[in-house]
Amino acid sequence: MSPSKKLRCVWAGNNEPYISYHDLEWGLPLHDDQRLFEMINLEGAQAGLSWITILKKRDNYRKAFDEFDPEKVAGYSDEKIEKLLENEGIVRNRLKVNAVVTNAQAYLKLGESRSTFDEYLWQFVDGKPIINRWKSMAEVPASTKESETLSKDLKKKGFKFVGSTICYAFMQAVGMVNDHTTDCFRWEDCQKE
Repeated sequence: MSPSKKLRCVWAGNNEPYISYHDLEWGLPLHDDQRLFEMINLEGAQAGLSWITILKKRDNYRKAFDEFDPEKVAGYSDEKIEKLLENEGIVRNRLKVNAVVTNAQAYLKLGESRSTFDEYLWQFVDGKPIINRWKSMAEVPASTKESETLSKDLKKKGFKFVGSTICYAFMQAVGMVNDHTTDCFRWEDCQKE
């Protein structure tokens, strides 16, 4: 079956970059600390915007924020933050830009008491993806008790832009939950990878 003929979740539509993101990333269990840090920040940047806006700017975000290296980002000076706010390749919202720096600092502090960001995050789903069986996207919730618990804990640890809905979108993106609809070819694939 050609890529254009595969059954996908309806949100992927018929256009790039949604199709590639849906087919190659969304819902696939992710365990790389730096990529998890990137995704929690990109989901936060999306607040009030469409995901396609952030997806199209993702490469710019990676360049602007040193590939989301928490060690580097945590040490950003006021001057560096001002330069970021002039960068047209990212969302130039002061609260969101400052949040990435704050989150890097919280990430490093968290690392002092835990071995990995991955272990910390995945404990909220008992270390394995929650496999949902939605027939349509209309059934998919905006948040869950797990995303609420994760949100509260991240906030307690100093993270910003990590509300329950943002956390649930993050959990979907990194495969902590499999919210592909059951007719989507990725629903089963994401359980194997």
